Order: sequence, then C-alpha cells, then structure tokens
Amino acid sequence: MVLDLKALTRQAKDRLIEFPDRPLIMGVVNVTPDSFSDGGRYLDAEAAVAHAIRLVEEGADLLDIGGESTRPGADTIDEAEELRRTIPVVTAVARAVTVPISIDTSKAAVAQAALDAGAVIVNDVTALRGDAAMVEVIARTGAGIVLMHMQGTPRMMQQAPCYEDVVGEVSAFFEERIRFAMAHGIVQRQIVLDPGIGFGKLLAHNLTLLARLQGFAYFGCPLLVGVSRKAFLGQLVERSVQERQWATAAAVAMAVERGAGILRVHDVCAMKDVVQVTVAISRATTVSMKAQHA
Repeated sequence: MVLDLKALTRQAKDRLIEFPDRPLIMGVVNVTPDSFSDGGRYLDAEAAVAHAIRLVEEGADLLDIGGESTRPGADTIDEAEELRRTIPVVTAVARAVTVPISIDTSKAAVAQAALDAGAVIVNDVTALRGDAAMVEVIARTGAGIVLMHMQGTPRMMQQAPCYEDVVGEVSAFFEERIRFAMAHGIVQRQIVLDPGIGFGKLLAHNLTLLARLQGFAYFGCPLLVGVSRKAFLGQLVERSVQERQWATAAAVAMAVERGAGILRVHDVCAMKDVVQVTVAISRATTVSMKAQHA
C-alpha cells in the first residue's frame, strides 16, 4: 500500500513542497572528490551545475547538493572548504532551475549560506546533533529539514554496527529527534525522516528497515529513502558501484511499495520510471482488493 502523500505537504522556507500522485525523486549532486559513487566527477563547479540541470531535465523533483562525502570511512572537511565547494554551485543551480534545492550538510554555517543562496531544505545526516547552531538556523529560516538516523559517524559507522531491534531503535531515535526539533521552534510540517540505509547498518539491518518501512508512517512525515548504488546492494549481487542500477531499481520499487515519499537517487530517469510503474501496480492492486471486498 502506497502512503497517501497528498496530506504530507512540507514547508521549505517560502515554498511548499507538494507530493503529486507518486513519491518525489531527489537527484544527487556530489561536489566532492571522494563520494563512493561519483567522487571527483562533478568537483568542478561548472560540471556540477551542468549535471544538476541534466537531472532536472531527466525528471528530478528535488536536487540534493553536497560538498562533504559521508561514505563509510570518510574524513570530515573544514567549513571553509565545504563552503568553497557548494555555495557557487547552489547559487548557479538556484538560478537555472525551479525545483527545490537541498543542501546536504551538518554544518550550520554551510546550511545558512546555502539557504541564502537559494536552497530551501537542509539534509542533515546527523539529525541536528552535529552542530548545536543548526536547529536555530532551521527554526529561524523555516527551511525543510531531513532528520536521518546514523549509528556513529561516517568515519567509524560501519566498523561494528549493533542493534537489538533496528526498527524499534530507529523509531525511538525519530521520536526523540522530532521532539527535540519541535522544542526548538521547528514545526512538524518542516520535517522529513530518513532511516539512514547504509549509515551504521549491516546488510540484515538495511533489509529489515526496507522490509518494515511502513512502520515509520505513524510519525506523519514523508520518508526519504536513499538506496542508490549502495554497498549492501553490492553484497547481494556482487557488482561494482557503477553496475548496481538494476539492484537499485528493485530496492527503489520495494521502498515505494512500502511507503517511501522521496527517493534519493543517482539515475533519475530510470528510477522515475521505476517509481511510476510501482505506484501504478500498487494502486491497481488496492482497487482490486477493495472491489473483492465490496
């Protein structure tokens, strides 16, 4: 059953992000030398802007621009370098496209600069834990905020992830983070949740979270799911990063069927087709079941 997304419009600064009759596609723009999938490919600002425009032409509903890799084992970079990488790209992309732009950062100063440059969402992998000033930036600007679950830090998160009940623990984390955000002036209408597939999780944890994704629907926030080309897919199909499109398609389809509201992907054109077909089948299944019980 696909989650009814029409009631989940999000506030993002002065914009409203509305969901049509399907989940939204978020295209990835990495302005980094070391991201796991396309590190270095779009480090040049002009190349990154051209890539962002191409993703929108392919059907991206949102763009997520990031200047610091959060792949397993990644080191942090300083604020000045992250600003240097991202702000010219955000500025240029905001002038070139009309879709909402997200800045993928856990640094408040980078978030503020990106929001000033035209971004309307902050995608914070630390869920407001990485920089104490971030919550005030989000509350004051009214920006959308993605709260993602991560056990540990990118550098250490895959060394020994451990859960007794991964779904229960992620749910408890979401509950605490939403409560924290709202206590500091953020309203629920700004919040998107991300279970953090691949962030401090083993293969079994990732599969369980995807299988039970609908369990997070009761928070009343859209679920952002990022499975594109990730390592757990490589474990299943034994293919390199660049050869995981079919595996990604399967995971995206299952995530849609289980209630994902936003899919963060590299291959926008192909995954938009996957989303549309999955939604059509799910909707037909629902209609058929209702007819049988009428």
